[in-house]
Order: sequence, then structure tokens, then C-alpha cells
Amino acid sequence: MRSRPTVTQVGNLVRSTRWAGLREGDPVVVDGVRERRQSWVFVAHVSNRATGDEWVEVRGGRPGEAKGRSFRPELIYPSNAKRGARLVGHSLAVAPQFPLS
Repeated sequence: MRSRPTVTQVGNLVRSTRWAGLREGDPVVVDGVRERRQSWVFVAHVSNRATGDEWVEVRGGRPGEAKGRSFRPELIYPSNAKRGARLVGHSLAVAPQFPLS
């Protein structure tokens, strides 16, 4: 069983290890020309309560890399959205993937 979500707040920034049905370590696809060819896992969703900005932290990159990057939520797709070089379906910002149980 996976651990509970970690939600931390520092000033106006709220960071959660769960978002749109994802848990820390879940594979995701990032909609970017170079990023689609790389492997990424979800780390956290961060929102700035003062400005309304939000972003998703991921880790990965090319094989053997573990770069940390941040992307807008609408660029994050579930791992099964990749069909060859194309993305199918909607981003997790539009269509969250919540478990049935």
C-alpha cells in the first residue's frame, strides 16, 4: 500500500505528492517535442496561492538520467496516452485519472 499524500506549505506555495489521480513515482508523458521521447515520473503538484500559478514537478529524462523539471499541468498526460510519436486523449489537467475504488 502506498503512503498518504504529503502536502506541505511554505509561504504561498502548496506542494502535494498527489494530483489528478497520480501518486509520487507514477509514470507520466510530457507533451513537448524532446520530452515525449524521454521517460518521466510524477513527483509533485505545486500551486502558488498568491498568484494562482501551478506546475507539476517530474523527474527523469533520457535513459540513466534523473533530472528534475517542472511543467504546466496541461502538458502532463497519463503514461498510456503515448501511441508512437503521438499523444491521444486529454491531459491530466483536463481529465484526471482517479481510481475506481
